[in-house]
Amino acid sequence: MADPRVEKLASILVRHSLGVRKGDTVLISSSTELAKPLVLEVFREVLKAGGHPLTSIGFEETSNIFFDMAKKEQVAFFPKTKLFEAKNIDCFVNIRASANKKALSNVDPRVVGDRSKVLRPISEEIVNRKRWVLCNFPTNGLAQEADMGLEEYEDFVYSATNIDWNRVRRKEMKLKAALDRAKEVRIAGKDTDLKIGIAGRKSIPCYGERNMPDGEVFLSPIEDSAEGHIYYEMPAIYQGREVTGIRLRFKGGKVVEASADKNEDFLIAMLDTDKGARFLGELGVGVNYGIRKFTKDILFDEKIGGTVHLAVGRSYEEAGGKNVSAIHWDMIKDLRKGGAIYLDGKAIQKNGRFLI
Repeated sequence: MADPRVEKLASILVRHSLGVRKGDTVLISSSTELAKPLVLEVFREVLKAGGHPLTSIGFEETSNIFFDMAKKEQVAFFPKTKLFEAKNIDCFVNIRASANKKALSNVDPRVVGDRSKVLRPISEEIVNRKRWVLCNFPTNGLAQEADMGLEEYEDFVYSATNIDWNRVRRKEMKLKAALDRAKEVRIAGKDTDLKIGIAGRKSIPCYGERNMPDGEVFLSPIEDSAEGHIYYEMPAIYQGREVTGIRLRFKGGKVVEASADKNEDFLIAMLDTDKGARFLGELGVGVNYGIRKFTKDILFDEKIGGTVHLAVGRSYEEAGGKNVSAIHWDMIKDLRKGGAIYLDGKAIQKNGRFLI
């Protein structure tokens, strides 16, 4: 018998997140076989909704084998069949169920970046043109990364996902209205004073239609507007690498200085991926106060109430963004102790609590 929490999550993903309709072609993807329980329940829910489910299940080890053995021409190979698939689906469910989040820690980040550039047309086809949702399925690897036992992590995940997302939506609309009226955001906090232009950019409330769990309002800043500096207390994790103590300085929207206490070389390599990698693609405000603990998983951590996250790299077309990059790396700033958010000079949040 399936875990009823898994059944409920599958129903939320298919009915609420994707709104699967009769005749929709739905790709259910996971990079490991560990997601099987959720994959099967989503498969059933798609059939119940009248859709056509497809599956794409991989093995985590193949990435290591590829980056260990692939020649230059193999890294540069473009899989046309994957692009065809991306163009011919209606919905995409990406289920993460990693056994080891650090599996790629020893891979040359430049090679990973090169491969990301090659695959960018496929990811952009899905991200910018399809209905998609990303979620976790609890595994020992993810639980260990979050410093929890598996049962504790399961409770953590399902308490954050299996909730009333329409209620979340109603709360986020107030913040959206304030952001849509503003011309400039200022983020202040420990070793941080950063101004970002947002005039004319559309903020998007997130209540379980893309990420699961959810709980943020985000927008894509004006590309050449960021001025100032920011320090990230929380580790920033990308492609299995953990970078701590990141400090960035912006001028004319571009990162002109970057340093880190740990894995600084990796940080610089990612910022040098392409021309767009040193510009901001996203500013997000976390509003999920039910997620209090940092787990080294951006899917959860960026939603923590009282934090903001800024992503270097690719922006979102639906939010008015124009920045193009092969990367999109979210970094979280904690504002719960002495931080503040200002819109056009007026504080809307102090110490992680909203004033609107």
